Amino acid sequence: MTTGDAVVLSGVSQTFRTADGVVTAVDDVSLRVGHGEIVAFLGPNGAGKTTTIDMVLGLTVPSAGHVEVLGVSPRAAVRSGRVSALLQTGGLLHDLTVGETVRVIAGLHGLPASRVSDVMRRAGLEQVAVRKVSKCSGGEQQRVKFALALLPDPDVLILDEPTAGMDVSARRAFWATMQKEAAQGRTVIFATHYLQEAEDFSQRTVLLAHGRIIADGPTKQIRSMVGGRTVSAVVPDDALVAEVGGLPGVSVVEVREGRVVVVTSQSDEVALWLLSRGARDMEITAPSLESAFVELTGRDQA
Repeated sequence: MTTGDAVVLSGVSQTFRTADGVVTAVDDVSLRVGHGEIVAFLGPNGAGKTTTIDMVLGLTVPSAGHVEVLGVSPRAAVRSGRVSALLQTGGLLHDLTVGETVRVIAGLHGLPASRVSDVMRRAGLEQVAVRKVSKCSGGEQQRVKFALALLPDPDVLILDEPTAGMDVSARRAFWATMQKEAAQGRTVIFATHYLQEAEDFSQRTVLLAHGRIIADGPTKQIRSMVGGRTVSAVVPDDALVAEVGGLPGVSVVEVREGRVVVVTSQSDEVALWLLSRGARDMEITAPSLESAFVELTGRDQA
């Protein structure tokens, strides 16, 4: 059994010199990721997500602090094949077929043909094995990169916008595969701009802004950090709109398309109050990860 943490960042900072002076891309970040976790990195452009991933992969060395992957330095972990990455950038040889591409990289690792067949199946590439990479869609090329990342059987997978170019069904199939990989003890860390994707598939969300972690916890907990639940209904009397605003725990009351919409920390009480006054077609929803993202990143900038 593997013990300890898969990834550890301790007081990590990364600065770059530019024509306008020193820019801090990552500012004193400390983070631990356990074995088998699926962790989403979220944040606006320039938040430090890609720089953090680069340090975990050993592509850059932090200006301060310490990074450890599987108990060793990032570069040592990558050299041993225990860490793989699927990045947005990185060229594929367009004149090769999908199958040839996977076989060539497998040969560099000294892996048998059975391993090629296995990763082709897991990446969903069997139907396009004889297709040239240049003829593959963006989503199919991402799946080729995914197959290459799986070849060394890594303990940690780092994914930067992994489903870019995939349609909805392809994204769901991809994440179903990722959940199976994590269930086998593989650690998955991914950066994405699809907030719904993080909400649906990550157990834990790390929210970054201006190079700092501003929220880190179970995705459901991050989602609940902003406001309360939303209660919406059709009411028989417009006067109820003003009255509901005076109830305890109510922070927002709006009318949208003929429905009263109430944000409240006491959703059960508000729902009961509205029902007792003839409200119908009621819905109660929890805060979304998108609302938490907007609220927390906006709060950080204030």
